[in-house]
Amino acid sequence: MLPDGTPETLPTTVYNHSALSGAPLRILLLSDIHANLEALDACLAAAPSFDLVVNLGDIVGYGASPNEVTTRSRELGRIFVRGNHDKAATGLMPLDDFNPMASTAALWTRSHLTGENLDWLKSLPHGPVTTPDIPGAQLVHGSPIDEDEYLLSLGEALAPLLTIDLPLTFFGHTHMQGGFFANGGAVDGFRPEYRTVGQAETVELKLKPEARYLINPGSVGQPRDGDWRAAFALFDNEARVVHFHRTPYNLKSAQDRIFSAKLPSRLATRLATGQ
Repeated sequence: MLPDGTPETLPTTVYNHSALSGAPLRILLLSDIHANLEALDACLAAAPSFDLVVNLGDIVGYGASPNEVTTRSRELGRIFVRGNHDKAATGLMPLDDFNPMASTAALWTRSHLTGENLDWLKSLPHGPVTTPDIPGAQLVHGSPIDEDEYLLSLGEALAPLLTIDLPLTFFGHTHMQGGFFANGGAVDGFRPEYRTVGQAETVELKLKPEARYLINPGSVGQPRDGDWRAAFALFDNEARVVHFHRTPYNLKSAQDRIFSAKLPSRLATRLATGQ
């Protein structure tokens, strides 16, 4: 965000082809990877073809692969917003509001990041961010109003839904796949409905042209919606469809890394329950 409070605008990014403003693009949406390399690898393997990647923050924190995940994230693209764990792990915010488990992980991450990765994480932009690649959309970690605010309930989502002019906001932070919409007099929340608990699945959401949306692709590395599978989304900006995805990953390997790093064991066991 710029000093006058307007969203920062990133330059057009080049990936598989020259991305022109408003051109048809398939955008891979990743958020809250939390240093879970196994989950990130599974998402990339399961993702359909895409033209560019948007990362909504919390690349590190909790998990035991901060350098591997940061390096992979840097290789994937240049469109990012920072998360609160990215700030905490790089010393940009105090740990006063973190619980002991999160604080321990943030300090461990800070001590294990390479200097290059630490500096890169420290330089991530404050949301909201806009980019010509996705006209009419903004990218945030928490809320368009406050980057660290959780949009967990409809009441919390009302202010950004009703006061932000842009029709589409992609956000993370809550680790809950789904979001909120406002369409005329109707305002409500939604979550994808899946049929299994262990297979790769996709649920589509067709965006209505007259509606406003707050959309969370879910957490790659630490879902908290009761589903242990890694979560991500793909946005087709020409068809105006969001494809929500869940995919299984090597849970035991991710847990073993956490145990081996002597991080709090709860960070490993909670992965199995999606909590």
